[in-house]
Amino acid sequence: MQQAITLFSLNTIIKECLDKQLSPTYWVIAEIGEIREAVRGHAYLDLVEKTDGEIRAKMRGNIWAYSYQAIKRKFQGTTGQPLKSGMNILALVNVQFHELYGISLVIKDIDPNFTLGERARRRQEIIERLQSEGLLELNRQFVLPAVSQKIAVISSVTAAGYGDFINQLDQNPYGYKVHYQLYQAAMQGKSAAAEIIDAIQQIEETGPGFDLIVLIRGGGAQTDLDCFDDYDLAKAIANAALPIVTGIGHERDESIADLVAHTQLKTPTAVASFILSGFREFEDNLQHRLIRIERWVQSRIKQESEGIMDQTHLLKNLFQGKINEKILFLDRISQQSMGSARHKIEKDAIKVNNNGKYLHKAALSCINKAADKLNQLEKTLERLNPEYLLSRGYTKTEKDGMPIHSQKLQAGDELVTFSQKRKITSIIKKLEQNEEKRR
Repeated sequence: MQQAITLFSLNTIIKECLDKQLSPTYWVIAEIGEIREAVRGHAYLDLVEKTDGEIRAKMRGNIWAYSYQAIKRKFQGTTGQPLKSGMNILALVNVQFHELYGISLVIKDIDPNFTLGERARRRQEIIERLQSEGLLELNRQFVLPAVSQKIAVISSVTAAGYGDFINQLDQNPYGYKVHYQLYQAAMQGKSAAAEIIDAIQQIEETGPGFDLIVLIRGGGAQTDLDCFDDYDLAKAIANAALPIVTGIGHERDESIADLVAHTQLKTPTAVASFILSGFREFEDNLQHRLIRIERWVQSRIKQESEGIMDQTHLLKNLFQGKINEKILFLDRISQQSMGSARHKIEKDAIKVNNNGKYLHKAALSCINKAADKLNQLEKTLERLNPEYLLSRGYTKTEKDGMPIHSQKLQAGDELVTFSQKRKITSIIKKLEQNEEKRR
């Protein structure tokens, strides 16, 4: 049986072997799984290597305070951001084994250019994947509305770029009214891509009929825009149900989100100008069309006026010919009518003259007959006159002023008898019945 040794002795042997067999330093490629800054200025890291998302190697790393300050300044100055979890780094390390704390890596230096190059490599892989999946041009299938009046804005309310964007829309010199609604999302950091994807989903599910989506933020360090190189975010933009316009960096920046968006603009103010230019272009087109319509109408009116004048002259000549024709016809009819009327008058005049003579003769005959009849009636009336009867010796007897033949008489009645020259009063003493009456 081999002689047993203590754990400390074993760790000492391991340490001596490592010191003898290992080079003083190694350049190691690893991902920062976690990084913590200590109170005294040291930095403690968990370095990992992954394959298909699975960790296949892991080791602790330390950066002592003096080295950490220099490494941190150089890295942030080059990349524009601090060391943080998820970064791939190329580190100059010294393998250290401590009897109490075990094996670890002491980081002497970090090459920031490798991190930038690694970022570019991952970015190219994502672009190639999007290209193979047919997503790079997918959002460009939409036709932008001529005038975008309802806009969904994805940004951070505290972002300076958002304020510039809103100010340019609200204070535009043309007085155009743009309705916008902010969907809050982080514009950098680990949660930014997920929050932007969630904002796109909210807009599509509950948005009140937007014309387009605007994704904006101000500029920043190159690495601050890493969230816009996220594959899932790029896929969400490509598959969005509305056209997406981006304005998320300075002139020198171009993210994968820009590549898959419908329209890429450099800054939020450029996006605002783009939206307002749609209004302006629409208004200019309307004005040009109004001018063209006005000119066409004027030309048409002139053309129709000339045609109407020609038609007027034609109709005037046509109707004048018809009128002259009808005047000649009426003159002939008038002359014929006058001749017929004159003949009729002459004929009727003869007839009237003959009728006059006949009527005169008939009237004289009627007058003579009437005169004879009147003479006969006069003689008859004269014979019926009481004076005529009295002159012939007849008398008239009355009782109480009434003829006696219409009254009932009796003895003692007073009668008055009239002759031509006398009035005789008598009293009835006796009444006898006329024999002819009795028979």
